[in-house]
Amino acid sequence: MNQDTTKHQGKRRQLVEVLKQKGISQAEVLKAIGDIPRHLFLDSSFVDHAYQDKAFPIGAEQTISQPYTVAFQSEQLQLKAGMKVLEIGTGSGYQTAVLCHMGAEVYSIERQHELFRTSLKRLPALGFKPKKLIFGDGYKGFPEQAPFDRIIVTAGAPAVPEALLDQMVVGGIMVIPVGEINQKMTIITRTSNTNFQKLVLGDFRFVPLLEDKN
Repeated sequence: MNQDTTKHQGKRRQLVEVLKQKGISQAEVLKAIGDIPRHLFLDSSFVDHAYQDKAFPIGAEQTISQPYTVAFQSEQLQLKAGMKVLEIGTGSGYQTAVLCHMGAEVYSIERQHELFRTSLKRLPALGFKPKKLIFGDGYKGFPEQAPFDRIIVTAGAPAVPEALLDQMVVGGIMVIPVGEINQKMTIITRTSNTNFQKLVLGDFRFVPLLEDKN
């Protein structure tokens, strides 16, 4: 695997400054972005551009989200170390690594087998140890380990999957982009067994969250 050089580290420091200017302020999020070698989550042809605030293709018609999006979603989770987090859409594993760096117990689901296989090797090789990586349908969540303190969805959902709402603790938070083409970042807090509070934030663009119809 490519090394993490002083040049890469310098570019990450610059990226952290860009994110601060865009309004990211949570110290744990900025430290994760500053520490994690994003270039090692990308195809070699994109390595030179790894610390631009851009999304890039990672195969299987999926992308690695731009750093601002990763930081924004991570910040909205209001994460505390030791929280149990369900991530829908492992993708490259970069967001997973950020959550692990922040001290979360991460369960991450990926439906594209090649991405799942890659993350299964990549994350431990880089020193990140999610509790479990799951090959499966994110729409269904992971009931075996529910409920979760936090749920983060890294693909655009046309609507909020009911199964994910059911798998939140009372007081839990879900961060999910909702919409068909452009998405609104939506923060859902479970206020009781039957009630949820919704906060709709700005526009984002994600690849679609696909449902297994079988």
